[in-house]
Amino acid sequence: MALEDAKEQIDHAFTRDDLKGSSFENVFAGAPSFLRRRYTKDLSAADIAITGLPFDQAVTNRPGTRLGPRSIREASLLQPCDAPYGWGYDVLSEFAIADYGDMAFDYAMPSEVPERIRAHVGGILATDTGCIALGGDHSVTLGCLRAHAEKHGALSVIQFDAHTDTWADDDFSRVDHGTFMYKAAKEGTVVAERSVQIGIRTDNPDTMGFHIIDAPACHRGTPEAVIDQAKAVVGDHPVYVTFDIDALDPAFAPGTGTPVSGGLASWQALHMLRALKGINLVGGDVVEVSPPFDHAGMTATAAAHVATELLCLWGWTRRSAEN
Repeated sequence: MALEDAKEQIDHAFTRDDLKGSSFENVFAGAPSFLRRRYTKDLSAADIAITGLPFDQAVTNRPGTRLGPRSIREASLLQPCDAPYGWGYDVLSEFAIADYGDMAFDYAMPSEVPERIRAHVGGILATDTGCIALGGDHSVTLGCLRAHAEKHGALSVIQFDAHTDTWADDDFSRVDHGTFMYKAAKEGTVVAERSVQIGIRTDNPDTMGFHIIDAPACHRGTPEAVIDQAKAVVGDHPVYVTFDIDALDPAFAPGTGTPVSGGLASWQALHMLRALKGINLVGGDVVEVSPPFDHAGMTATAAAHVATELLCLWGWTRRSAEN
């Protein structure tokens, strides 16, 4: 390769001119933006933005998810620059995708973080740009939900998780990754009766009205059958998809704070995400990737694929609305 040609292959995170199109750059070099999208705070030309929420001070077990957004971005570079498999269209070419970077916050003021997330994500949505967030522990989803509900109204949620995260907690000043969905339902941000939790395999008797498709049920049925149930629940309401990486079995995602055996396989999760075509997706996230416990980057790689699938699903929703 000539030197002048090589220069064109460097740091597309900063040097690419267009927010659309594939990026051909050495996997092992350059700045690791998500899928080599351009880092920018200017969303005037963007259709959707990726943003990191590197907060992990609400965990009950192993920390480290503050490093999740960085590791997911790096793992995304391993994905091919061709159109994502199984969708029938290329989200990278059809939609302008920006990497908005990470949210800034004072790590010594954790009680302020949910509101900062709401304002951060709300600022993205205010530009009529979609948002996919990279966590962080699962508490970051509460701020994301609030921001999306302000724009779209009370939400349906499809939650992939080992845990329901609906343990009772009426102290709204607490920040806890195991109680955020309880608060979202209590305050009306999420409508439990038209929301679904998939992959659950821990006991919490009070379901709050959420429809639960636990992990054994997922294993007994097909991914398509599981998603048919989910679609029947959420209907055409605005849907937010939150994917806790511990929905996957630890064999596929060891790098997480609260791993639980008996979870989904990677192939099941990807089939389910693709089967969600047709829902009214307004936003989503992937959370709970803890790099200190991640062997060979397995968990970050799985999360990068999940985030890419969420991008594709968001694009599918947009395409359907425009046709």
